[in-house]
Amino acid sequence: MSVLDTIGRTRLVPLRHLVPARSARILVKLEYENPTGSMKDRMALAMVSAAEADGRLRPGGSVVEYTGGSTGVSLAFVCAAKRIPLHIVTSDAFSSEKRNHMAALGARLTLVPSPTGGTTKALTLEMIETARRLAAAPGSYWTDQFNNRDVLPSYEKMAEEIREQTDGRVSAFVQIVGTGGSLRGLSTRLRAHDDGVRIVAVEPEESAVLSGRPSGSHGIEGTGPGFVVPLWTEGLADEIQTVSTAEAMTTARRLAREEGLFAGTSTGANVAAALRIAARLGSGHTVVTVAVDSGMKYLSTPLYAPA
Repeated sequence: MSVLDTIGRTRLVPLRHLVPARSARILVKLEYENPTGSMKDRMALAMVSAAEADGRLRPGGSVVEYTGGSTGVSLAFVCAAKRIPLHIVTSDAFSSEKRNHMAALGARLTLVPSPTGGTTKALTLEMIETARRLAAAPGSYWTDQFNNRDVLPSYEKMAEEIREQTDGRVSAFVQIVGTGGSLRGLSTRLRAHDDGVRIVAVEPEESAVLSGRPSGSHGIEGTGPGFVVPLWTEGLADEIQTVSTAEAMTTARRLAREEGLFAGTSTGANVAAALRIAARLGSGHTVVTVAVDSGMKYLSTPLYAPA
């Protein structure tokens, strides 16, 4: 057995205190149970394994990627286990815990400064172009997560886990959009089993481009790149909910203090939106969402750092 075999099969637990009476029940998929504390372990393994299998990543080659952190940590974990060199392009807009974790696993980092301190379209595009230049080196394979469809089967497998854990009873599924890969893979498989399941996409209120509004700077790491991502397609979601950075952080802190679920800002956004959907659907329904990553990744950030 390899350490990579520990990815997946995460638990699904109900919220017991945040959900008001007469709302639908909310179940949270604890993706922070994956080895690096993030759902991105699934996609990182899928991208690297697929590239190895078809020869895009050859023996002795290296991997290059741009990332807000969690994908980079997951790639660093997978590449360390497979003894593959990794070069990551990231930014000081993202937590030092993520950058330190990548470095500890052996990744080489190139930092792109963020003038606003947050995620913006300009920052994302600069990171992508930096990765593109680095990937021109001989033997490099660029995973290019925004355009990589190899991730979809890994999230379809996650949807099967949810189906099994809920006995197929899912009224709505709520997930925030970063690359769009998780929402696309999960929604496709959930709808294949039940075309009545309601798919709800979540995006930062400050950069609600999927909702047709202007891009802006926000603090929900790993989400809302500031443009419509290639893996997003028309009709992928039945509706889009926007959540501000402040509301996402408040909800994440409530999850920690009132439910004992210690997760990041994107999880706070997921649960904030899920609470709205649960109130609308009412009792007798089930809303499923995702604890995207661990709060341990954000101890130095405004989410959990002492004022």
